[in-house]
Amino acid sequence: MEGSQASHRGGNGALLQVEKLCVRFPQRGGLLRRVVGHVNAVDGASFVVRRGETLGLVGESGCGKTTLGRAVLRLCSASGGSVFFEGKDVFGLRGGALRRLRRQMQIVFQDPGGSLNPRMKVGQIVGEPLVVHKLARGAALRGQVGELLTQCGLWAGAAERYPHEFSGGQRQRIAIARALALRPKLIVCDEPTSALDVSIQAQILNLLKDLQDELGLAYLFISHDMAVIRHICDRVAVMLKGRIVEMGECEAIVERPEHEYTRALLAAVPEGLPKR
Repeated sequence: MEGSQASHRGGNGALLQVEKLCVRFPQRGGLLRRVVGHVNAVDGASFVVRRGETLGLVGESGCGKTTLGRAVLRLCSASGGSVFFEGKDVFGLRGGALRRLRRQMQIVFQDPGGSLNPRMKVGQIVGEPLVVHKLARGAALRGQVGELLTQCGLWAGAAERYPHEFSGGQRQRIAIARALALRPKLIVCDEPTSALDVSIQAQILNLLKDLQDELGLAYLFISHDMAVIRHICDRVAVMLKGRIVEMGECEAIVERPEHEYTRALLAAVPEGLPKR
């Protein structure tokens, strides 16, 4: 029975399946800081990410989308629901099984300056996943790091520099190279362009699309910007106060939004009208 359920969950091209995911944080009050209530950061979210596609998770700041992405990767604890990756129960894995799963699911954080250790050289940062998982060392490690940096639009010699020597866009390329080191199948992109200039945003988005075509990656792309979502995503899930209120193909959501909140997000996108 369990085997048939896993087969069903991993079938139909589904790489990641999230079912009724909930994340609650306690509220404390009074002199003794006792728990007086809970905040539902994520409230019953369900969706599927198929192999090789980009699912956009869009909503305003504070709606719970980053918490959802972290809960999927077990970077924060879920209060309920389930997550399946290739039919495997993510929340049920322990020890070596969880360690092996982490090679398949990676994340690119919003702020490249904050996500890169300033005391480590770029080569150490990008190569750290390979060292931790005992996949390469010595000359082989340096060779793979150089290939990853080149693949992400940098140069092999960048491995000998520190993060502060690079621009914001270059630092995000380093973060993407680190995420690619273990050859994952899914990358959670947590607003990877929101801290960058507009022209650099386009370069990073194009890089992500090129890598997806080349490596067959799937993305869970988190953003508050509908213009960015429209550019890179195949399908869209609109999130409001911890709940997914609308989901569908990207063009259908953009052209024929049904929920009033989705229409408000689209109305907030500035139009390119130079004469006005």
